[in-house]
Amino acid sequence: MALVRPFRAVRYDEERAGSLGDLVAPPYDVLDDAGRRAHLERSPHNVVHLTLPDTEDEAARTWRSWLDEGILVRDDAEAFWLLEQDYVGPDGVARTRRGIVASLRVEPYERGVVLPHERTHRGPKEGRLRLLRAVGAQLEPIFLLYEGLPPVSQGEGPPALDVDGTRLWRMAAVGLEEHFESLQLLIADGHHRYETALAFHEEQGTEESAWMLVVLVSTSDPGLTIFPTHRVFDRLPRHAWVEGRDVDPERALEELAAIPYDRAATVQVTRSGAFVMEEPGLLDVELVDRMGHDGISYTPDADEALRRVRSGEAEAAYLMRPTRIEDVFAVAKRGGVMPQKSTYFYPKLLSGLLFHPL
Repeated sequence: MALVRPFRAVRYDEERAGSLGDLVAPPYDVLDDAGRRAHLERSPHNVVHLTLPDTEDEAARTWRSWLDEGILVRDDAEAFWLLEQDYVGPDGVARTRRGIVASLRVEPYERGVVLPHERTHRGPKEGRLRLLRAVGAQLEPIFLLYEGLPPVSQGEGPPALDVDGTRLWRMAAVGLEEHFESLQLLIADGHHRYETALAFHEEQGTEESAWMLVVLVSTSDPGLTIFPTHRVFDRLPRHAWVEGRDVDPERALEELAAIPYDRAATVQVTRSGAFVMEEPGLLDVELVDRMGHDGISYTPDADEALRRVRSGEAEAAYLMRPTRIEDVFAVAKRGGVMPQKSTYFYPKLLSGLLFHPL
């Protein structure tokens, strides 16, 4: 069973640290070098000084000095938190996603409490583990899904934190632990950090090291969306399809949207034209995964994928439908994993709102 509990958060004191808008940032793994530099320059107290430091020792010194100077303060009492994020998706639709911020006891995958759906790579986990050892705190939450209705639907009164369309309310702990006890949790975003937390607990062996910072979102939340990630190839894949009814790419996308999800489908676009590929018994991402990975790149923007083919920068693009949440859960429950970039949960969680000391 999933064990969640409230926690005493560490937070910025805005009177000492500055405006929260200058302190938060996207997760470490979506910032390129230019984005990292921009956030480092935004404020000497921006969270990126912790999440993407020059060295792990520097992050540890920064963490301790911010606590000593009152830049960061620890709450007096434990709490759960209700999180709301307003956003406009790549489809242009405005939505609000809600979740619960909590402390989760980490469990190995084989126990079936927390389910992965993507493979991880050793390099990123080694770097995150060094950082976790040095700082001794969970600096960023991971994003988990659960099936069923949420136990809380809205906050009461003004939020305790409000920045860039993201709001947080403290919540009473009544009944929340019991709500999640019988649920399986699916990692939507944060596989590397979850496995890092497992490794950290295995080497530390303490009760404190067994817990990590998470955001729990119901699959029934109307603001929860998955958007497609399109595939672009520098060179025509060896296994590209060569037969099909050539249509305009925009028309092909309309045809794609009408195909039932029990058939895998995608739009293959090359310089000579476009057509819809279909095959039963697979997921869309599995169909395209057969094309291989040589020269592949990814984009959530279909227009960008088409532009690259039309301009000659790429030889082929595969325009995707969004993977359904129920399919992600089904794969995870049977112990499978999906190809890289199968899911694009939007928006990312903000880093720098709450920290979880261990």
